Amino acid sequence: MSPVYLDNNATTRVDPAVVGAMLPFFTEQFGNPSSMHAYGASVAEAVRKARQQLQALIGAGFEDEIIFTSGGTESDSTAILSALEVMPGRKEIVTSAVEHPAVLKLCAHLEKTRGVKVHIIPVDHHGRLDLDAYRTALTPQVAIVSIMWANNETGTIFPVVELADLAREVGALFHTDAVQAVGRLPVELKSTAIDMLSLSAHKLHGPKGIGALYVRRGVRFSSMIKGGHQERDRRAGTENTPGIVGLGMAAELALKFMDETKRIKWLRDRLENGIIQRIPNTSINGDPQERLPNTANIGFEGIEGDAIPIVLSRLGIACSAGSACASGSLEPSHVLIAMNAACGAVRFSLSRDNGEDDVDRVLEVLPAITEKLRAVPSAGLCGRGAEQLHSGPGPSGTIADAHSGAVRSSST
Repeated sequence: MSPVYLDNNATTRVDPAVVGAMLPFFTEQFGNPSSMHAYGASVAEAVRKARQQLQALIGAGFEDEIIFTSGGTESDSTAILSALEVMPGRKEIVTSAVEHPAVLKLCAHLEKTRGVKVHIIPVDHHGRLDLDAYRTALTPQVAIVSIMWANNETGTIFPVVELADLAREVGALFHTDAVQAVGRLPVELKSTAIDMLSLSAHKLHGPKGIGALYVRRGVRFSSMIKGGHQERDRRAGTENTPGIVGLGMAAELALKFMDETKRIKWLRDRLENGIIQRIPNTSINGDPQERLPNTANIGFEGIEGDAIPIVLSRLGIACSAGSACASGSLEPSHVLIAMNAACGAVRFSLSRDNGEDDVDRVLEVLPAITEKLRAVPSAGLCGRGAEQLHSGPGPSGTIADAHSGAVRSSST
């Protein structure tokens, strides 16, 4: 039976067209784009083309508003640290309780080491931001607001355009981690007050290790990586040309296939409805309406969240866990805790690579898996029920992507 991959919020398959675009820059077109000779000039033009391709996808006003980075985490850190550097009189940050650890851990570090005050805005049981608390936190002391565009675990979409307008009223910069949104939702930055935006190629069928930070023209900026003059003195270091070209092609394809989101949403809804109808005591985590079209986070009462992915993985089905485990032997999902959501939760995330057969395969096997797990006395104890249910050969651990440390979360 063919494998089924439903963990696209963790990473996507690199599109063959992206690989094809990248390959020449490992061999024939190997020049340094900063070099003055012909070898460098042709590569520099390819980097510029990639910048334009990404500009088109995110609706940036100018190509020079895009800084290539190593990915979402670097982009998030750069945005926040830059804001604190260029606004020394402001020592406060506003963020949400459900941000990716790339933001939350940095904020905790800054609070501890630099005395920065961090406002953590709560969410409701659907993962929606408390707008009253957000407005209250916005003062002239805030240097930057960092609120994600869409949550990586539940898919809940935040009203970042409105949030950016409110931040601008108090003179604060507004940054959004849009790693899960870019390529899945229409983005038109030039018509918004968003000052900075992070994205990562491997979430939109591009390569790992490459991303970008959008910085609106006119926004003061301080580079995090010092050295050479690359990226107009905003990010030193020889450019990852194959990765940049891959990101550019991935952006072009994402724009081309944007209408695919309708089909993906239909598949997502079919999966959710099938699970709810076939399996009792299940629920959907996240905003019922304002949610990424590809993301389904399902709570399974009475089953620890990692148990189901373990069993599904051994059947060739990839998904991820997001569990607020009360037993203490599994680090909890800060997102589900903030939402006061069900303990056992599984995230299925689709892409344009998925079809009806993938959904049907999950619906075929999942009811029996959940029934057996609920029948095993230790099924609720962090996956030990899965070990009893399936002791045959196969991967011994969950495929869920996890971050070490105090916060556990699905990959951004």
